Amino acid sequence: MELRAPAARAWVEFTDPADSGQVVRCDLTWLTSRWTCIFGQGCPGIYADRPDDGCCTHGAHFSDADDERRVRKFAARLGPDDWQLRAEGLRGGVVETDEDGERKTRVVDGACIFHNRPGFAGGTGCALHRYALGNGMHPLETKPDVCWQLPLRRSYREAERPDGTTYLEVTIGEYDRAGWGAGGHDMDWYCTTTSEAHVGREPVYRSNEPELRALIGDAAYDELARHCDAFVAAQLPLVTHPATATAD
Repeated sequence: MELRAPAARAWVEFTDPADSGQVVRCDLTWLTSRWTCIFGQGCPGIYADRPDDGCCTHGAHFSDADDERRVRKFAARLGPDDWQLRAEGLRGGVVETDEDGERKTRVVDGACIFHNRPGFAGGTGCALHRYALGNGMHPLETKPDVCWQLPLRRSYREAERPDGTTYLEVTIGEYDRAGWGAGGHDMDWYCTTTSEAHVGREPVYRSNEPELRALIGDAAYDELARHCDAFVAAQLPLVTHPATATAD
């Protein structure tokens, strides 16, 4: 069941323990929700005619040149047992430029070149993800930034105090359907607002701890976890994520 109506949210702000000129602002409602990725466990994909692709249909836009270099490095390490389209990747490359001039992973036959299709002996899903798990690594080390970050969303804002001084505000929230802009309306299904995906055994701030530490740093994560623990203990029903509440 997908829920799209606006809902009450609880937020916390705190000074980054590692940087006094930076304030971290976090969506407690989202981070304490029970969302979890259900790829391969009932995920119908974002498009009805591509149910086995999950959210890999469009390929992944790189955040910067370092992101692209890192993905290229690990692509070169993938063997045929990891990567179904390896021969195509070696022949035609793994990167393309979209209509706006942005660099991204190449799309082949309707999905990302790193997406292993159903029937592949190594299993369906991301070849870079598979490589990481098979080599004692976390997938955030091998996959494009946008892939390991979703559906967490980090944004920045230069905020000004009444006295004219400024600080950097780092916001961690939910990358919901609206975050995709007009393209979000074209998706047949999206996981963060769907109760079927709010079945995790742990809240997001625990299940996605490595990603959050990578996004805001260890000191800020420890402070965030303290606030999330207190929020969960308070059991405030009006600010429970609506999809989690429906799943429960």
